[in-house]
Amino acid sequence: MRAAFFDLDKTVIAKASIAAFGRPFYRGGLINRRLIVRAVVSQIIYLHLGASEAKLDRMRESMLTLTTGWDQAQIRDIVREALEETVEPIIYAEALDLIEAHRAAGHKVYLVSASPEEIVEPLAEHLGVDGCIATRTVVDADGRYSGEMDFYAYGPYKAEAITALAEELGLDLTESSAYSDSYTDLPMLEVVGHPVAVNPDRVLAKTAKERGWEIMQFSKPIRLRDRMSVPSLPTTAMVAGATAAATVGALVAWRLARRPSAPAALATRR
Repeated sequence: MRAAFFDLDKTVIAKASIAAFGRPFYRGGLINRRLIVRAVVSQIIYLHLGASEAKLDRMRESMLTLTTGWDQAQIRDIVREALEETVEPIIYAEALDLIEAHRAAGHKVYLVSASPEEIVEPLAEHLGVDGCIATRTVVDADGRYSGEMDFYAYGPYKAEAITALAEELGLDLTESSAYSDSYTDLPMLEVVGHPVAVNPDRVLAKTAKERGWEIMQFSKPIRLRDRMSVPSLPTTAMVAGATAAATVGALVAWRLARRPSAPAALATRR
């Protein structure tokens, strides 16, 4: 069975997901205006300069410090209530096309993100995908964040989690796809047979060109409610050369068959 693994920030949505929820968290009394401004500044830096390992490590430490003592149930409620106003308007239409096409072809689809599971899981449900791999924080007996991390869905750990999931479900990673914008996700892209660089940062763009990986540009955020009820056709990059009568599933099969394979998987189960 084939699968498709989508990074979240700058791949499925046009902003950093954690920063996107700044205002809902402020309304919920969890953060102040100064932290919102910092989140906006971090968002600008991230969008224009990309996410280095050092930046992501600082983000991880800041997130743990900030959220210590927060009630997990409250966070889940805030995210679900604010999902439509906060995240839905910034979902890339091109990403939705690909997700719909993979699902039409019978592939499993997963979001894979370093963002907290409290954000990623509701979005995965909202998009109707099969599941997600996301960062998990330790919760104490009172249901509050302890300031420790159980699993950090970053870099090689993403690849390890994907490999473990594939072993559990019998997924064929050599025939599966992965989409990401960041060079920090190289392990995730290398573990599948069909890696795709989406809105890539400089390092990933260079690596993708050197290895002959497909490169795609997503630029059309759209609300789910604005889409037609029937699945849209995939993007131009997917349909070039296909006949007008081809089904969405056939288009994906055609596209996957033309892609170069990635190097052998580097990740192993933890």
